[in-house]
Amino acid sequence: MNGASKNNIEIIRYLGLCTGCGTCVSVCPNAAIHMVRNESGLFVPEVDRVSCSNCGLCLMCCPGYSMIDVNNISKMSTLIFGREAKHEVLGNYIKCYIGYAVDYNTRYNASSGGVVTALLMYLLEEGIIDGALVVRMSKKDPLEPEVFIAKNPNEVASAKGSKYCPVPMNIGLREILNTPGKFAVVGLPCHIHGIRKFELINKKLKDKIFIRLGLFCSNTASFLGTEYFLKWWGVNREEIRGIKYRGMGWPGMITVLLRRGKLLIPRGPIEKSFSRKTLFYSAFHYDFMPPRCLLCIDITCQLADVSFADPWLPEILEKERVGKTLIVSRSELGDRMLREAASHGRIQLSEIRPLNVLRAGNIHYKRQIYRHLWVLSLFNRSFPAHIIKERGKNPIRLLEALLYLPSLYSRKKYLWPMIYIASFYRAIALSIASKILYSIAKSVNS
Repeated sequence: MNGASKNNIEIIRYLGLCTGCGTCVSVCPNAAIHMVRNESGLFVPEVDRVSCSNCGLCLMCCPGYSMIDVNNISKMSTLIFGREAKHEVLGNYIKCYIGYAVDYNTRYNASSGGVVTALLMYLLEEGIIDGALVVRMSKKDPLEPEVFIAKNPNEVASAKGSKYCPVPMNIGLREILNTPGKFAVVGLPCHIHGIRKFELINKKLKDKIFIRLGLFCSNTASFLGTEYFLKWWGVNREEIRGIKYRGMGWPGMITVLLRRGKLLIPRGPIEKSFSRKTLFYSAFHYDFMPPRCLLCIDITCQLADVSFADPWLPEILEKERVGKTLIVSRSELGDRMLREAASHGRIQLSEIRPLNVLRAGNIHYKRQIYRHLWVLSLFNRSFPAHIIKERGKNPIRLLEALLYLPSLYSRKKYLWPMIYIASFYRAIALSIASKILYSIAKSVNS
């Protein structure tokens, strides 16, 4: 085990179960943990063994092991919301909406409708919160994320848009604990899992976090995904002044700021070039996902107060080009804040049926976790034994392996030519499948 301790977060890193969320950094009473970037292009915890007292708090709050089990997610959801989840994938919910920021610039320049940005601005301007834990790309290194507490609308605006790279968001929880006031937090499912577990053992943190805004997530991408993407476009790192992965409408554009000007790249769903569409999905979707993402079963961020997503519905994809947001309110507080923001003219909301949320994109993707385990087992990857329920041989699993296998070797740069070949054939299959699904959806709605 290379000397990894079983009493601290080192064991999670050793087993390959770290989500990179950063919760352990904030929970450590001795400041003995910090996040480092490894050779696979991911953030992982590093422990100062001299300072570490092996108190075990980092393991207690780590979502890397326990939150893989769907039963644990369900138990936590029941504990948080006081009721059992209504749906295995959608989780606990009060209402489902589709909406957008009323301010056009916020709506157009965010990822998908700008509701998260507009809601945070409203909460700050009304004095309901004193800050929001968010992330922006760093000015010092334009390809590295910077976690910070936004304390005014302009700072919130600087954080809008998706970041297709690892973000150790929860390193900012320590600052929340040390700063007077009430705060909002924004995060992916793994971030929210870590926050909820931290709150179980730290009432102060629970009292200081006013609201938790979660983002739907199928997987993140390593820093190597961005490197691969830029290399394909012939961009040298030294030329880059900034990158924005989303914005300029919906589904939007990727903007790379260079010394010589701007490089604007349409995102995959609206890209006309087949090869470039293949590249987008390859770099920021399957081929550079951390293997740990294959073990996650929470695509809808079930433990947030409110969850947000792109509205990948055929009828919206066909016409929408400015931006709309799919929204699931889960707590009474979250639903009330949405309705208040709407009544104050900050966001527009229309209630939709939960069924429409379940139709949006590959919403059931993470129900295939036991098939993912089979793929990981081919490479002797670690995973908790208690979640293995079905490991029988199935031809479908072999086909699925073709989808995920590149992510298990993409850290080897000399194999990158194989990624393009694999993604090319996969894109053909996905294109055919999407057309079939679109035809079925249209016939059902007609």
